[in-house]
Amino acid sequence: MNNKILLALLALAFFSACKSRKYSHNNKQIEKAANKANPDAKSYTTLNYIESFKTVAIEEMNKNGIPASITLAQGIIESGSGNSSLAKYANNHFGIKCTSDWKGKGYYKDDDKVDDCFRVYKDARESYKDHSEFLKRKRYSALFELDKNDYKNWALGLKQAGYATNPKYPAMLISVIDRYQLYQYDSPESEKDKIKREDKVFSEINANIPNEKKKFTPVVTPPSKQVMKTPDTLRISTPTVTDSAHAESNTAPIFKPGSYTVKQGDTLYGISKRFNVSIDTLKTLNDLSDVGIKIGQKLILVK
Repeated sequence: MNNKILLALLALAFFSACKSRKYSHNNKQIEKAANKANPDAKSYTTLNYIESFKTVAIEEMNKNGIPASITLAQGIIESGSGNSSLAKYANNHFGIKCTSDWKGKGYYKDDDKVDDCFRVYKDARESYKDHSEFLKRKRYSALFELDKNDYKNWALGLKQAGYATNPKYPAMLISVIDRYQLYQYDSPESEKDKIKREDKVFSEINANIPNEKKKFTPVVTPPSKQVMKTPDTLRISTPTVTDSAHAESNTAPIFKPGSYTVKQGDTLYGISKRFNVSIDTLKTLNDLSDVGIKIGQKLILVK
């Protein structure tokens, strides 16, 4: 064998051994901390899991419009009803990975790649809140135009937007929702409340677009470099956003809510640029004169 190749193989083996020791050390640290924080931790049944997390799922639904049934079903499927090692030690119930802007600890396990890095949360509620933030981006934007109790179209839309690689993912979500009657935690919203919620969420999505690559592209190691490794096969894999088919370098919004309420500092020109609607169209849709716009005025953005 060529000496250079042999040296390269030896170096690789040495590096792998060092990395394994590093993972083992951090494994013990994080596991010890998790057990200390919750010394009487018990395994969840699915019914116990639902009872434990329905409140935060409902809170996130009312805030962002994601059906509570969808969030709970995803948590059940992806965390094994809270019993996966990722959920137990990292409080990560949705398999959200480390990104370059993640400042917390990392939890390593084999997933789409060997030793993928997953976020470690202080508690499960943080995981639920981060799940909402994860969905508030351009690729999932159309889902937020759905009613917040339309769980069937949310299930289909998640798959179409590339959330999961499993072709049966929508059917799995709907099956779990129907079996455990999770739809009882969903609630309708008035047209006024829907428009208000859409305005808020779409404004956040539009503001996030320039930073999406940094916020959502997985990285090998988080800044903290505190990691652990353990086998875990309960979670359904989700694709990364590095696929060229989902490249989103365009920073201009490609979607808009049905209306917008004028706030202090807004101008007709600024609103037209923000939502990619011409000033003339805004004037026509809202029967505007040259007097201008007023704070609190609701503008129609689409025909």
